[in-house]
Amino acid sequence: MFPTGPVDGPAVIELRQYTLRPGRRDELIELFDREFVETQEETGMAVLGQFRDLDDPDRFVWLRGFRDMAVRHRALTDFYGGPVWAEHGPRANATMADSDDVLLLRPLSAGSGFAVRPSERLRAGSPAPDRIVSATVWSFPPGRPDGITLIRDGLLPVLRETGPAPLAVLTTEPAHNTFARLPVRTGENVAAVFTSYPDERAYRLHRAEVRAHPRARDEVLPLIEKEQAAAPRTLRLAPTGRSLIS
Repeated sequence: MFPTGPVDGPAVIELRQYTLRPGRRDELIELFDREFVETQEETGMAVLGQFRDLDDPDRFVWLRGFRDMAVRHRALTDFYGGPVWAEHGPRANATMADSDDVLLLRPLSAGSGFAVRPSERLRAGSPAPDRIVSATVWSFPPGRPDGITLIRDGLLPVLRETGPAPLAVLTTEPAHNTFARLPVRTGENVAAVFTSYPDERAYRLHRAEVRAHPRARDEVLPLIEKEQAAAPRTLRLAPTGRSLIS
């Protein structure tokens, strides 16, 4: 069972983005927060965060973490082969049009993962916090480390100077997916930065300050743009009432 005290950065994290059938997001969230939180953690994983995508009413985003890849395989095998998923999984799957957009990640450096306290999770039905979590994902060509280094050594100091420090900074976990029943995206080389804001205004102000920062504007961002394989994607996320990340 995953510990209920402080959990300092699970070593393996899944960022899962589900496209849902129209109008069924709240149905899935109610089911998820009631049936799939403690029951997953009893198998050895941590449910880190559950979110509504503010830019897509039919998208549900969530994260879960594991101590390592061996624990991931064992926990997923136990949960998806167990009685809770057998009972409630068909209803959850019925809300989904696609559930295969999954990044397998790890902390970029020591101390850059999510530090959460499962014991502080609110009960099912609790109101959602009035906050925004941004998740920006930069994609770079496979096998090319320069872009990730620019994020770590160039962009992160600017982010910390201009606004709230990131909650977590993650990068691609290169290990092979050993639980084939749940696909993950392959051939990825990403950096993902998660930051929490009290409201939309604070989020937009921080973005503007980063773009205007002389070092970011004149050096860091142009170099990142040269390295990237695609434009970065930012998710604006509203935590659910039971999300540990908010």
